[in-house]
Amino acid sequence: MLQRIRVAALAAVLGAGTLALASPPATASATAASAPTVTPVTLAPAAPVVVFDADVPVTFTFTTRNAATASLKVDGATVPVTSTPAGGGLKWTGTKAFGPAAVGRHTVVAAAGPASTSGSFDVVRALTTAFPDFDASPDSVERGDTVRLSGRLVVEREGYAGQTVAITFRERGTDAYREVAKVTTGRGGWFRTRVRAEATGWWRAEFAATATARAAVADADRVDVRRDLDSRIVGFDARPQRVERGDRLTFTGALLVERRGGVPGRRVSIEFKADGSWRWEHVTDVVTGRDGRFRASAQARVSGWWRAEYQGGHGVDGSVSAADRVRVDPARAESRLLAFDARPEPVRRGRSLAMTGLLQAGSDGWWRGHRGKVALLFKPLGGTKWQHVKWVWSNGGGRLTTTTRAWSSGHWKFAFAGDARTRGDDSRTDYVRVRR
Repeated sequence: MLQRIRVAALAAVLGAGTLALASPPATASATAASAPTVTPVTLAPAAPVVVFDADVPVTFTFTTRNAATASLKVDGATVPVTSTPAGGGLKWTGTKAFGPAAVGRHTVVAAAGPASTSGSFDVVRALTTAFPDFDASPDSVERGDTVRLSGRLVVEREGYAGQTVAITFRERGTDAYREVAKVTTGRGGWFRTRVRAEATGWWRAEFAATATARAAVADADRVDVRRDLDSRIVGFDARPQRVERGDRLTFTGALLVERRGGVPGRRVSIEFKADGSWRWEHVTDVVTGRDGRFRASAQARVSGWWRAEYQGGHGVDGSVSAADRVRVDPARAESRLLAFDARPEPVRRGRSLAMTGLLQAGSDGWWRGHRGKVALLFKPLGGTKWQHVKWVWSNGGGRLTTTTRAWSSGHWKFAFAGDARTRGDDSRTDYVRVRR
């Protein structure tokens, strides 16, 4: 209880600023124009005087008027003073040192002839601070994970709130601590913060000395940081290998981590480098799922190389997959096969069938006749596969005409596989019964 009273009393006195030394009421003779006057004594540093381990020199100052001499006594002992002119009077200064043995109340008297002023001031010990509690946890983490740092700062065994505490770190293999963070103590002197761990070493809290309190350093607490694990991206595939501009590509692969296998929940970037370029560009991200597998998609614009990249983190090194090339062709126009007809129906076995149709290509919303190589296909009744019969070229207007012999009942159609400028299409099917 006595210690709490001392801390509170010191704080109250410090909050009041400089010590005011009381002086007695002026006598009738002192108010005369020719009578000496003495101002109250001021101290530098201001009272209370805080002493640590070494003596603290205190300068006493007062001013007199109408006096050629003056004296200064502290605790009844004379302190030599010197004077300098100041505002029509003389400014007197004297210095006396106070050490740890001088803790207590002291009196001071300044006099000039019959005039005097007196007062008292305190010399107090610097407050003692300490860290009774400090902890860095957990004791072992992966590089990049956070470490929780917490503790308590006390002064004279009571919580010291509102104070700045430095969190410092010394890496294994070095001799010096470096500051990593600052934190302010709260109620009861408690503090806590989080920092990212990058290397094995020792953590501690430090409180720098103030004008009224001694410095304190917490006991160091070691945290081991495990080395980063290797990672690799396997089975990366961009498909299909050849597409038209604007088509969608699908990317698959798996992220594996040393000793862990496939890891879920990790972000993987899909990157692209165009043919002839040296720079990889980010296209999209995907998060690994079960067993570290991932699947993403993107639109194909130009030919080039694709790859997957993991930046690393949580104690795992990054990695990059092998690159996979995709060829992108110019977008082709749509096509359609119309008005397919096989006749006559029915037809005698071995007789000729006439096949007709129309091949068109789309351009800016308009359809025009297209010259192209079209296959005539036949699927026997009850069969499951189409059989190639012959090739037929459409004319400039897209019209298709050909003949072939009929040997069995079944379905007929035209099929256009497409060309460099046009996509493919199939006509409708036409069933023809063959009579014997």
